[in-house]
Amino acid sequence: MSLLSVRDLRIELPAIPNAQQPQRRQARPLVKGISFTIAAGEIMALVGESGSGKSLTALAILRLLPDALAITAGTIELDGDALFERTERQMNKVRGYRAAMIFQEPQSALNPVQTLLQQVGEVLTLHKGLTGAALKTAVIGLLDEVGIPDPQQRLSWYPHQLSGGQKQRVMIAMALACEPDLLVADEPTTALDVTIQKQILELLNQIRTARGLGILLITHDMGVVSEMADRVAVMRHGEILEYRPCDEFFQAPQHEYSRQLIHSLPKRTFRDAVASQQALLTVEGLKVWFPQRKGVLQRVVGYTRAVDGVSFAIGKGETLALVGESGSGKSTVGRAVLSLEPLTAGIVTFDGQRIDQLDQAAFRPYRKRIQVIFQDPFSSMNPRMTIREILSEGMISLGLLDNPEQRETKLQTLLLRVGMEVAHLDRYPHEFSGGQRQRIAIARAIAVEPELIICDEPTSALDVSIRGQVLELLQELQQEMGLSYLFITHDLSIIPHLAHRVAVMNQGVLVEQGDCASVMNQPQDAYTRALLDAAPVIR
Repeated sequence: MSLLSVRDLRIELPAIPNAQQPQRRQARPLVKGISFTIAAGEIMALVGESGSGKSLTALAILRLLPDALAITAGTIELDGDALFERTERQMNKVRGYRAAMIFQEPQSALNPVQTLLQQVGEVLTLHKGLTGAALKTAVIGLLDEVGIPDPQQRLSWYPHQLSGGQKQRVMIAMALACEPDLLVADEPTTALDVTIQKQILELLNQIRTARGLGILLITHDMGVVSEMADRVAVMRHGEILEYRPCDEFFQAPQHEYSRQLIHSLPKRTFRDAVASQQALLTVEGLKVWFPQRKGVLQRVVGYTRAVDGVSFAIGKGETLALVGESGSGKSTVGRAVLSLEPLTAGIVTFDGQRIDQLDQAAFRPYRKRIQVIFQDPFSSMNPRMTIREILSEGMISLGLLDNPEQRETKLQTLLLRVGMEVAHLDRYPHEFSGGQRQRIAIARAIAVEPELIICDEPTSALDVSIRGQVLELLQELQQEMGLSYLFITHDLSIIPHLAHRVAVMNQGVLVEQGDCASVMNQPQDAYTRALLDAAPVIR
């Protein structure tokens, strides 16, 4: 008997007869009769583009679909137990205990007003009755297991105090807390750097071997699929196009779309150096230290040196990739350049002008010239604004394209360039998948035609085919507009294709920097070699 059995699952957006929108007058199928099984101790990878129905399938397994969607047919059985016949009270005893889920976006899945002890401890208290010292010890062990540094000190921390990768690790700790039989992992390593990703994947492998854990792995990283999966299901437009053992899939994919996914992986070809040596952005001795406070009076007892003496330069039309582990200070560097984080020391110069000492009013003209694509697109968008309003906001506030007709034409062009549809302008952020929201964030950044874009993991939530399109788009924009990029990423596979130079960051300092070919082919620092060795590759 299979651990998980999904048969003829159909999900649709029901019709609304009196809807003002014509497309809602008829039911819209989203998942179209898919079937698959997962055995105990087996990993099945579900791959496909954003919006193909992968996450809807995952949510349906745990009966977490929003009320607006309906399951119109099919059965899902967990170890012979028909989940669709369970009451909601009974399902509460299944979720987190027999079956657990790692969600795609940890920022929106974690409670912002609960500490890590409360977040992870909740499932242990609910299902195992742990409290007090026993609960605290168990939570510390789980956080340590998934690679959270100083877990005992971080029990009182809140999600906003963690990096994107650390939030994802907390989600994984919560999912594994009660040692479930089935783990539904929706992009579990998307926000993780390669070394922690390797640790997490090894951890999942160990647990599935020791306890027969079945895993539904939803991912767009074909290297992870090759290294982890026993079987692969390729999904597109709500249908499974190919369902085969992993080795056979990579050796001889049968469907044309499967071949496109594999061929869309970044090629290891290095870009030529930029001819112009004129620096657009120069950072010298940058330091960002956060005070550590204790006691009733909150006295400063020390400092967390998030960034400690970083120096680099980016030329006009050049891309510098800033890589390193989560919590190494990469995003803090970007925020400091944008004057979103106060500097402890250092000098930031943009186009020959020093900008680190400017107040917010004086920095305003540079908001157009320096744009940013944030790591988590959902938390960076106003959920009450339509996509039209989100994209227009920057242009209106900075006095660009006051003519409504010209602005509308620009908005339509922006969406088409990032692989979206014009009809998406009137929708809200929650109506899109994670990858689609990231594309909207990229469109917002290029809307005001900046000179420098700080890209904080802009492709981390994108599937491989769309990621390739976005990288090509960024390169095209660079060539057309002479854009410069500070590209913050943990995905080493895209660096040769995108960056001219690489800077490797570890614990707040730069340990190595140089042209891509030299750093990736002949790394000088042990930490750089460890990053390269940990990156998953297709067997």
